[in-house]
Amino acid sequence: MMQAISSPGTLTESAISELKRLMGEEGFDTTQQLRVGVKGGGCSGMSYVLGFDQPQDDDERFDIGGIPCIMNKGHGLYLYGMEIDWQGGLNSRGFTFSNPNASKTCGCGSSFAV
Repeated sequence: MMQAISSPGTLTESAISELKRLMGEEGFDTTQQLRVGVKGGGCSGMSYVLGFDQPQDDDERFDIGGIPCIMNKGHGLYLYGMEIDWQGGLNSRGFTFSNPNASKTCGCGSSFAV
């Protein structure tokens, strides 16, 4: 059974706006929620996971800015205090992660070490 928790991180206004835009697109699967997490790999050892996914029974759930989110149990310790932002510029476009728990990050901004 999914457990409700307080949010481990935050989304900036621009990230919330972009996510709501994506969720409002025609054909969006409304049964999916925003998965926030980490996985092994990347240039620094761990990579961020951010994408829409089906909730699993062992997920924890939380809400950030009106956006329903899910996370694998145990990922919170890597993500606590993290801020997710959306950069919409021509040179830098995409979601960025600012994680106070990372001991080092890489140039791509999507990989970190703890």
